[in-house]
Amino acid sequence: MAPSSTSRPSVAVLILLLSGVPASLLATAPVSDGPEQQPGGGDGLYREILRDETVLRLNQLGKISDGEGFLERTFLSPASFRATDVIIGWMKDAGLTTWVDQMGNIHGRFEPSNSTEKALLIGSHMDTVIDAGMYDGALGIICAISALKVLRVTGKLQRLTRPVEVIAFSDEEGVRFQTTFLGSAAVAGILPESILQVSDKSGTTVQDVLKLNSFEATAAALGQVKYSPESVGSYVEVHLEQGPVLEALRYPLGVVNGIAGQTRLKVIVDGSQGHAGTVPMKLRRDPMVAAAELVVTLESLCKEPSRFLTYDEDCGCFTEESLAGLVCTVGELLTWPSASNVIPGQVNFTVDIRAMDDQVRETIVASFSRIVMQRCDHRLVDCAVEHKHSAAATPCDPELTAELKRATRLAVSAMAPGVHGHGHAGTATPVLMSGAGHDAMAMARLTRVGMLFVRCRGGVSHSPEEHVAEDDVWAAGVALLRFVEQHAVAEL
Repeated sequence: MAPSSTSRPSVAVLILLLSGVPASLLATAPVSDGPEQQPGGGDGLYREILRDETVLRLNQLGKISDGEGFLERTFLSPASFRATDVIIGWMKDAGLTTWVDQMGNIHGRFEPSNSTEKALLIGSHMDTVIDAGMYDGALGIICAISALKVLRVTGKLQRLTRPVEVIAFSDEEGVRFQTTFLGSAAVAGILPESILQVSDKSGTTVQDVLKLNSFEATAAALGQVKYSPESVGSYVEVHLEQGPVLEALRYPLGVVNGIAGQTRLKVIVDGSQGHAGTVPMKLRRDPMVAAAELVVTLESLCKEPSRFLTYDEDCGCFTEESLAGLVCTVGELLTWPSASNVIPGQVNFTVDIRAMDDQVRETIVASFSRIVMQRCDHRLVDCAVEHKHSAAATPCDPELTAELKRATRLAVSAMAPGVHGHGHAGTATPVLMSGAGHDAMAMARLTRVGMLFVRCRGGVSHSPEEHVAEDDVWAAGVALLRFVEQHAVAEL
């Protein structure tokens, strides 16, 4: 469960302001915790499926791992295939027709007879980071399957007016090949043929891995994965927030109105390898020191960008609004030969830059790249900046956002009618931007997208400490069910 009302208001307000949440939203923030227990399907909330079974399945999927004692499930790993079998079983239990495509994505679809409407796609990713939590990605997949299972047991699946499909994408995190959205980009038709030759740290290519696991691994096969824009009407994704705003608001769900753009770089610094005891300090070309200086410079650039950047001839600066949400991270640093008594010969590090405003992000990338060359010249080391990934900021569709807000309001008010703190028909549903990347970014190249965020404890994600309260899982399931009923189920 989320923290009780003993949390300090000043801390909550600070979190909200730092996260860019409008002050006007604070007045509508509920002030108490989880919804009261309700019986199962008799009240339309289907607790046994949307909460109890969903939580059980989250725990089950969270135990399927390539790591011993921690969760790790990367693209087409042995654990991913064990997870595939389990997910297919759950999809069939919901009454869906299933298949696995040529990029390892898992599909479960119900196709109503005589329907000419475009499909509603609902999905998230089945892969994880290393030492992951069990909700990232999995929550969206299992909530969607559970919502469709409710439609099956209530007889409403046969009343669908359009095809509805759940997709468990094979790769979103990009851990193995350092490139994101392999699964969803293939479905969206934006995955380049060159991706087949991208290699992991062992030198194994995407094509090698696909062939090893009996996929065709050709450009033609990638083309088979692509969906036609004429066949898809919308894509919706449920995901834990991965941030602290909903918890600070004490509200279980929020609707996303856009996803920050992101750029991933690899910086390579080459110097002169040498003995730690015999090379004088003044004669060294040390790539480690140069890399350290660049990492600190990046932090300064992103903490106080207005000190470094100008672009507007009228005001001579970026606006405060455009700079909101800018974050920069160095997540990986590798040295060679990595010995305590050797001056390194080479240091590589990754850079992750995200911003709501694409012009801000692009300017930061250009400015940092320029600074890298200047600092490296000063230190007499050789540097290169490789662009590994770039994605523009993604706005969510206003109509889908409005439908998700309505479904959320109905769900939260139904779960705790009259309980101050968990919403009622007049309580405003929080609307948030996402600083994290999601499959919805790739799917937005195919169709209009919408996203629903679920509160997580402490805003912690990409960690074993990642946690979503059972009743918040339930609220997400009810909201998604209401959305599908409104969007795709015929009235009697």
